[in-house]
Amino acid sequence: MDQIVIRDLELFGYHGVFEEEAFLGQKFLVSAILCLDTRRAGKTDDLKESLDYGEACQVIKKLVETERYRLIERLAEEIAEKLLLTFSQLQSVEITVKKPWAPVKIPMDTVAVVIRRGWHRVYLSIGSNMGDREGYLDFAIDRLNALPDTKVTAVSDYLETEPYGEVEQERFLNGALELETLRTPQELLETTMGIEREAHRERLVHWGPRTLDIDILFYDDLIYMEEDLKIPHVEIPKRAFVLEPLAAIAPYYMHPVLHKSVLAMLEELQNVQ
Repeated sequence: MDQIVIRDLELFGYHGVFEEEAFLGQKFLVSAILCLDTRRAGKTDDLKESLDYGEACQVIKKLVETERYRLIERLAEEIAEKLLLTFSQLQSVEITVKKPWAPVKIPMDTVAVVIRRGWHRVYLSIGSNMGDREGYLDFAIDRLNALPDTKVTAVSDYLETEPYGEVEQERFLNGALELETLRTPQELLETTMGIEREAHRERLVHWGPRTLDIDILFYDDLIYMEEDLKIPHVEIPKRAFVLEPLAAIAPYYMHPVLHKSVLAMLEELQNVQ
């Protein structure tokens, strides 16, 4: 990915844990590596095809000089998020915040925080078999789209399917979504579970009826195995109600463990049913 680099932007701000830092202020040095595609700008010599780094500097300057944070970690996070939300052409950023006058009482040059943040492509499965099924699925999409750091970029048609598992219950309405988000996997899990609670989801019976079910299927090419969240979702190759709507919006998306496309997994499942 191409880069625009802003190095050691010198600014004055009021960030720190100690009272005198918040009162007297001090110098901060901010660097930003902005990752984007500059090909068209390079071919056309047109600023509109690139990113105005002067404007990016003003965004950073305003945050450093008008806001107050205790930690430079927080300042770095706010700068990264503000840049990514302000400039749609940005894919990712690396932000360095240096604090030359850090009060450590030992001779030193500077202390710094370096973070890397960017947009992630995520696929979700959504389903409902209670009440207004379509209404609940639409509700999930609306709630995700309402988040400032998440945008739904593709939605499959809804598909009516038989329930999965041994529990006798009504037929499901299922769909698949593509997202771009700045949230981490765990943050996204907390978000989706919150949306399920808003839809009055109750976890009473495993694979039982539900107003709204939201599962994280893929997150970039990440392989993530924690007790409460496994990515890719381990049941993907077994579930036609997941693969069919997903194949409608991402047929050639490759499973990072199985190295098979969504369409290939669906065809294999259909051949054994």
